[in-house]
Amino acid sequence: MTKFIKFTLTIFTALFLTIIYGLAAKPIHADLSNKYIHSTTPTLFFHGYGSGAHAEEYMVNGFVKAGVSKTVITADVAGDGTVTLKGDIPHNAVNPLVMVNFNDNHSTNYELQGQWVKNVLEELQAKYHFKKVNIEAHSMGNMAVMYFLLANAGNHNLPQIQKQVAMAGTFDGAIGWNEPANLTVNKKTGKPSAMNDSYQKLLPLRHRYPRQIKLLNIYGDLKDGNDSQVSNASCLSLKYLINNRARSYREVKITGPNAKHELLHHNPQVNKILINFFWGK
Repeated sequence: MTKFIKFTLTIFTALFLTIIYGLAAKPIHADLSNKYIHSTTPTLFFHGYGSGAHAEEYMVNGFVKAGVSKTVITADVAGDGTVTLKGDIPHNAVNPLVMVNFNDNHSTNYELQGQWVKNVLEELQAKYHFKKVNIEAHSMGNMAVMYFLLANAGNHNLPQIQKQVAMAGTFDGAIGWNEPANLTVNKKTGKPSAMNDSYQKLLPLRHRYPRQIKLLNIYGDLKDGNDSQVSNASCLSLKYLINNRARSYREVKITGPNAKHELLHHNPQVNKILINFFWGK
């Protein structure tokens, strides 16, 4: 073998080993941003009436693009409450995202929907052994979450909610349907001037709401005190239900054209707020 060939092979081998060692040293989550908390706690997203997991895609895709996570699965809930997990969460996945889809998306049986929330948590717990979760819900999806808490706030065998985002929540009803006429709220306490039947059933939460939860209440205002479908008063009546029990509570008003009810979860401003709340360092 000539000296030239030996020299060429030596250079090639050195380059090859450099590449291999470089790849081996590359961080497993190199495509994830270090600006955010890296946690194994999953965040679940619940849609509203007549909607589905597709409504959550803008938010979730935005989180992935921002470098929050690279793991997204769907929890599909059948009308009988059976949960099917579509996709897989790798061991130690960073900030996994779970889009929840209710196949019966026209149900107004909040007790039943609360059971569906429980079923999703139990399925995730059984497969991945999660002990903590974060939750975001839009519109009537908030009622499913609140009725879940009403029935299970003291159940420590279930994964415990750490952070909760309520977006455009129909806590005391929706305009033109079950929201009390001329609804207002006490700015200090959040107590509404009138309570529909579904709201009254949630009143025991004033003594049950879990104290470890950090709660963020996001609502849209199109300059007339509503987001076109839900009044600000109905959204803000959440404050009375939690009765100062939450670890922290904050309200954020969104304005502008993307403050419209169905556009809040397609709003870049809202995405930034959610990223900071759930995963900001």
